Amino acid sequence: MMERADLKRLELPDCPGVYLFKKGRKVLYVGKATSLRDRVKSYFDDNLIVTRGPRIVDMVTSTNRLSYETTPTVLEALVREAALIKHYMPPANIDGKDDSSFMYAVVTKEDIPRILSIRGKDLDRSKKQTREGVGVSDIYGPFPSGAQLREGLRLIRRIFPFYDTPKPVGAKSKHQAAKVEFNRQIGHYPRAYDPLEYRRTMRNVKLFLSGRGKELRRTLEREMREAAKEERFEDAAESRKELFSLDHLQDVSLIREDRGTVGATGRIEAYDTAHLSGTNAVGVMTVVEDGVPIKKEYRTFNIRGVQKNDDIASLQELLTRRFGHSEWPYPNVIIVDGGRAQKKAAEVVLVNAGITIPVVSVIKDERHRPREVIGARLARISEADAVLANSEAHRFSLARHRRARGKPLRS
Repeated sequence: MMERADLKRLELPDCPGVYLFKKGRKVLYVGKATSLRDRVKSYFDDNLIVTRGPRIVDMVTSTNRLSYETTPTVLEALVREAALIKHYMPPANIDGKDDSSFMYAVVTKEDIPRILSIRGKDLDRSKKQTREGVGVSDIYGPFPSGAQLREGLRLIRRIFPFYDTPKPVGAKSKHQAAKVEFNRQIGHYPRAYDPLEYRRTMRNVKLFLSGRGKELRRTLEREMREAAKEERFEDAAESRKELFSLDHLQDVSLIREDRGTVGATGRIEAYDTAHLSGTNAVGVMTVVEDGVPIKKEYRTFNIRGVQKNDDIASLQELLTRRFGHSEWPYPNVIIVDGGRAQKKAAEVVLVNAGITIPVVSVIKDERHRPREVIGARLARISEADAVLANSEAHRFSLARHRRARGKPLRS
């Protein structure tokens, strides 16, 4: 049986990937993680029986080996997990679960293939067709979470536009025709159907869904070099754009799956501010409970009496006014956007109000991507929880600020 101390020699990295619990050569369980380090450590907490249940406890006590693979993004961890589950059929993933509870991604066997998410109960894998009789050429899965599969397909489609219409492409349906046209305009469907180009798109999506991200990158790099050599510069630029998109995928919406570090985290409130050249400053509060945004409890504040571009003062006013509402439930953790200065400023407000709540700050890089999280461990939340809450606050802040440009907000 592995012990927590055994993890040190594995030197688990703080990055996305998949992990395999084994007994000898037998794979007992396959999982994915936003942070391999934090996720795997969570299986050796004292409260595992509460957070995971007896099946996982039995699996951990039977484990004597552990291996892992890193992935560039959480999305690639998602599809790699599904590929490994299909290959090994690990008992802790499969046993005791009805196939109908799993989701699959399928490629339809049609003149213009579609990619759909299908429940196990609606898929006849032996005949390679759906319950409705639609033939399928490829099946990927099982995926334990339907929501994550659908979100994953949405993200993939932004890089490699494919059809996912309810009916075959070209079917006589006014509703579907309108949806196809809309998705073409925003780039989620091919802007014009080109058989050769669409075959290339389907090849890329299939490589991705089968968990062969490295092979996909090598293929795109080869195509880019060949196109440049033949002076097909538009084709070379397209391959370069696809490679960049794969490596800079904004898959924050998938981060919430990494719940294992401390189990249920309760209520997390995240705060952010936005302004346009120092005017129309807006502050927002968003709420996440156990990985789920509670949008009905989001709040917006107009920032008043703050000097132009003073982010620290804006944050302090925002927090002071929020904690003036004692009728609102207090959070277990507070997330602020910025570095140690913002964290300290928030803590000063709490001290003055006589409130004791841990504060976590999320530092961004020049591309506004999370670079470092300060205080998560002391607050007993995972860095993934902090990033999720912070990203939701930033999204909401920008949306509300755009609205504030047009008309005054109430607060």
